[in-house]
Amino acid sequence: MQTKPYRIGTRASPLAQAQAREARDRLMAAHDLPEEAFEIVVLSTRGDRVQDRPLSEIGGKGLFTLELEEQLSDGRLDFAVHSSKDMPTVLPEGLHLSGFLPRADMRDALIANGSTSIAELADGATVGTASLRRQALVRRMRPDVTVVSFRGSVQTRLRKLQDGLADATLLANAGLVRLDMEHVASAVLDPSTFPPALGQGAICIESRENDAHTDALVAGVDHHPTRTALECERAFLAALDGSCRTPIAGLAQIDGESLSFFGIILTPDGTTVHEISREGRAREADELGRKAGETLRLEAGTGFFESWV
Repeated sequence: MQTKPYRIGTRASPLAQAQAREARDRLMAAHDLPEEAFEIVVLSTRGDRVQDRPLSEIGGKGLFTLELEEQLSDGRLDFAVHSSKDMPTVLPEGLHLSGFLPRADMRDALIANGSTSIAELADGATVGTASLRRQALVRRMRPDVTVVSFRGSVQTRLRKLQDGLADATLLANAGLVRLDMEHVASAVLDPSTFPPALGQGAICIESRENDAHTDALVAGVDHHPTRTALECERAFLAALDGSCRTPIAGLAQIDGESLSFFGIILTPDGTTVHEISREGRAREADELGRKAGETLRLEAGTGFFESWV
């Protein structure tokens, strides 16, 4: 029996803390535990501290998880809560993704001054986003638009927009909903024309392998359809060696025992695109995603990926 509170690791941003509280509240409900049974431990990560450079220049996605994973590995944390889209496809030895909460809205939200779509942005408008995926998709749709890098929390990026550093920005709609800020969105974008990041909208829980006690706890909130969809998406990403240097998007959707997947890779300027759609059985999610990634890698050829370096 657990005699001290479970220690939940999270990044310091308001959104990350909201996600940690959601995980805690679901665990409380699933196991009839009081709030005192959990302690949320807030850590600063290098990805949060370094705001003046793109992630691709300072090490990629792992910069949002390193400090959390160090304390998870040595036992100072019992588990950590993350945005699935921030998780590298290869985790540190001894750690695994033990649970996925039910996926929220996976779409992107446009926040713009006077525009309700990317097509409506004024000629030569400036869009602020640090995501290479969003940058490439915007450039694909609107080659005339100027893209500038926006980093920081949701609140920081909205403040930059208010300060006139850009005419529009893009954020995950799930994050706005979790922060009770969905009212700031000018529009929520159709994923068929503006596909999301792999894993977007899904909260995951990372813990130590062979920790049966924690695994049993997390199993109470693990959402199987979300886990299955993310297995497909992460396998697709792994086959493409995806990182924060790579404009990749895609979405797996589960319908009973069936799975449908759409994936896309782009050059950073958005001018060259390769897409793939696949359908199959949900129990073969990992294989379907992996084969889709391998097919796109072969179709694009080695020269395509040189622009990602």
